[in-house]
Parts: sequence; structure tokens; C-alpha cells
Amino acid sequence: MSSSTAVPGQSPIAETAPLSLCALEPHVPADRLVAEMVPPPRFDSVRFDTYVPDPNQPSQVEAVKVLSGFTAGLGGAHASGSGKNRSARSASLEGWWRATGGRFSRKPVTPAGPLGVYLDGGYGVGKTHLLASLWHATPAAPSLKAFGTFVELTNLVGALGFQQTVRTLSGHRLLCIDEFELDDPGDTVLVSSLLSRLVEAGVALAATSNTLPGKLGEGRFAAADFLREIQGLSAHFRPLRIDGEDYRHRGLPEAPAPYSDEQVTKAAYATEGASLDDFPSLLDHLARVHPSRYGALTDGLRAVCLTDVQPVPDQSTALRLVVLADRLYDREVPVLASGVPFDRLFSDEMLNGGYRKKYFRAISRLTALARDAKGLVAQ
Repeated sequence: MSSSTAVPGQSPIAETAPLSLCALEPHVPADRLVAEMVPPPRFDSVRFDTYVPDPNQPSQVEAVKVLSGFTAGLGGAHASGSGKNRSARSASLEGWWRATGGRFSRKPVTPAGPLGVYLDGGYGVGKTHLLASLWHATPAAPSLKAFGTFVELTNLVGALGFQQTVRTLSGHRLLCIDEFELDDPGDTVLVSSLLSRLVEAGVALAATSNTLPGKLGEGRFAAADFLREIQGLSAHFRPLRIDGEDYRHRGLPEAPAPYSDEQVTKAAYATEGASLDDFPSLLDHLARVHPSRYGALTDGLRAVCLTDVQPVPDQSTALRLVVLADRLYDREVPVLASGVPFDRLFSDEMLNGGYRKKYFRAISRLTALARDAKGLVAQ
């Protein structure tokens, strides 16, 4: 039996109806959360030499050199605690920072444990590419280095418990944290304590963010009340600024306008492995699925088709959508939608508030995925 039905002038129509994300409630064992702390599929093959700096942004060229030096400082056998190997590695990293001439930080270099590097810059300048390249270049087995977003790290603590997370990650040589943000006081205290314990155990740190470490938490909660924790977090890192425009929009056409419900539905039925959901229903479903499972929610998807996209109604819903957008972007899943354009998902109040950087990142990533979905619609 044929697996599809040909329609004159259109793509073949699959006999099997598309998936519905609203029908999925994946269970993710804690050990999978740890095993999956590697760069996402989009960054499987990135390396320092595949990063293409903007010739008008010298900081991008310099970042590759600086991070390559940081990676070299992570060589040698891993040792937890304060053994000889840990001291040698700390000395190597200290030498690296002295070799940079202090031009990336005003903080004095200290020998107290491994140093961390913090990539600060706007959207789409390649910070995650560089962070993943650092992970790939670090001379250690994948089981001795971890890579995850800030949200994934806090979710790991929620799944394993604080002490078990410390024990699990303390044996690592490197922890890479993408999209580092502090959204509430609980996260501030939790992450401050966790990273302090890991640094004491000899784990080197690397992070990306759109916010300097000393400014984390601003605009989200009473950051002044947690200044000690924020300053403690900042002390673990040496900032490295990366300037530039969003490469996802560099020389590319404007994002495609939304399609009609009929076009989206036809494309979903014509695309093997696609999902089809009503956008408001999907937002409701995300509230019932823990964000740590959003990655599993998208397992095996070839495309996400959404009808009736509307502005998100509140901040909690918006933050869940940001996490889903990140997971879809990591997995390079195209998104085809009807309704309002993605740049109208968030209200002006949201875009001017404390979470604005998250929302702009989500718009940027969803716009890129919308471009990728253009080929799903029959011309």
C-alpha cells in the first residue's frame, strides 16, 4: 500500500495524521538529564575554526584566540579536591589570564581554584557556537564535561537534588552554562551555592549570557537583597565581551509572513514527522509539562505546525514558550505558523520588562525557524 496519496499540483498527502504535542507527556529519567548534558544537535559539528567572525568586529576574532588559550589550560588529568593536578591546572589558567594582559577583566588574577570565562554579548553573535567549540576542544571524555542551558542546570538540581548534583558534576573537568540568567531569588541562592561547591571541587566554568555577571537579576527581583550571592557568582568568572549584530538576520530576508490555517494544516499532513497543534491549546499543555521535559517533547519531530498563533497572555506562559523555542532551535526543527507574526508574540510591557532579553532571543530564534519552514508549503 502506498504511504501517501498524490494530489495534482500539491505535495503528497501522508495517510498518517500529524502528531500532536498536546497529546505527549514524556517522562525523562534523571540519568538521561545528565547524559544529555552535551551541546545540542545544531552544534554537534561546530569548532573554533568553523566560527566565522564579522570582520567589522575585532572582539569576535579575539574571542577565538582567548578561548583557545582557555581550553589549553584545561589539559591534564582531572582531580577533584585540591590535589597536585588541580593546582597545576589552576596555575595554567592563571597563566592564561596573565597572558591576556588583563584586557578582558579588571579583577586581579588569583590562584584560588579554576577560573571561569563568561561570554557576554547580544543575540546571535555566536556565543553558543563558541561555548560549544570550547566543550568540543577540551581534552576530556564527554562524561567529564557537561553542557547545558541555565534552565537545564536548575532542572537537573530539581531532578537529582542539590547534594547529588554536586556529587555528579564534581567529577567533571568543565561545566558550560548557556544563556545564564537569574530569574528569581531562589535560583540566585541555588546556583551561587552550586557553582561555589563545584569550583571548590576543581571544575572549570564557562558561561554565556546577554547580561554581565555583576548585573544578573536586575529588573527581575530585588537584586540588591541578594547582592552577596550575585557578587559571589560574578567572582567565579572573567568576562569576555563579544560585539556584533545578530547573525540570524545578517544579510537574510525578512521573516516570512504567517500562512493561513489551511496552508499550515496541509503542510502538516504532507510532512512526515510533523506535529500540528492549535497554539492556545499548546500553551495550556506546556503548563502541565515540566520545562525539563520540553526537549523530550520534541524528540523525533521533523517540523512543528501551529495554527492561530496569538500574543501570549501572561509572563509565566511567555517564559515557558521561551524554553520551548530554545529546544526547537537547538534541534533545528522548522516552525510553520498561522496567526500573528512571531515579533508580536510578546506585549510591549513584556519587551520592556526584566525578561526582555529572553523574549528577544525567542523572537530571533522562532524567526529563524520560520524561515526554515518556508519549503514545507507547496508553491
